Amino acid sequence: MNPQQRIIVGCMRLCEKNQTEAFRFLDHAMEAGCSFFDHADIYGQGECERIFGKWLSEIPSRRQEIFLQTKCGIVPGKMYDCSKEYILKAVDRSLERLQTDHLDRLLLHRPDALLEPEEVAEAFDQLERSGKVLEFGVSNFNAMQISLLQSAVKQKIICNQLQFSAAHTVLVTSGMENNMKTPGAVNRDGYTLDYCRLHQIQVQAWSPLQYGMIEGIFLTNPDFAQLNQTIANIADQYGATPAVIAIAWILRHPANIQVVCGTMNLKHLDEMVSAQNIRLTREEWYKIYLAGGNILP
Repeated sequence: MNPQQRIIVGCMRLCEKNQTEAFRFLDHAMEAGCSFFDHADIYGQGECERIFGKWLSEIPSRRQEIFLQTKCGIVPGKMYDCSKEYILKAVDRSLERLQTDHLDRLLLHRPDALLEPEEVAEAFDQLERSGKVLEFGVSNFNAMQISLLQSAVKQKIICNQLQFSAAHTVLVTSGMENNMKTPGAVNRDGYTLDYCRLHQIQVQAWSPLQYGMIEGIFLTNPDFAQLNQTIANIADQYGATPAVIAIAWILRHPANIQVVCGTMNLKHLDEMVSAQNIRLTREEWYKIYLAGGNILP
């Protein structure tokens, strides 16, 4: 169990497999050295956690070998809810589905406009005292939202899960085009990456191969011809696949970003893991950055 593993197994699509296939995938992930698993209460309307819980229950000793993280706070299609009542109920439901007595880490899935830091603090305190949650983090929060929450919460906000890929570079673009009138100079996230680095908050990148929130992957997409060609050229030099290089691009950033890989394909997971063995040069990193449609002022 290593919470610092660079490759995190995202379980959002676990319910797309039947139980036998899902168990085979999870077994393979462990064999590949992946013991950090990421969930959310809304994935498959809870079915992903249920399947995972059944897998855990088959060999109880597995629980001591993995790092288990889940998220809460989204009521799909209705609202975000970070109230004390919702957080406590969500954790209890996740624990029941996952068939475990504790979570290694709980993340607030989205910033709730009606979030009351003191109320969240009460929930976190209760969960910590009961031993139901060991660590706490957030997902998709900007710098000021984290600061506001941390002003009331005594537990350290350990991590922030954010979208980042070679085709979604918001975390770094505005900083690179600082004080410019270019479109990329627009500060869309409050320099969240820099804030996290300053405060030792671990960044986790979700959708590492996607170009939008739900639009799809950029690899092989003709709308990203230059990016794909550049990645393919670099991949050839390393004897790797484009997907490996796309993940290695994220891993190359000095923030030591963790990558949440949502694939349910055994071969693809192996590719993601192998990306840890490649360290792109500075020139290669910037080639990919520029090929993604970014500029260097």
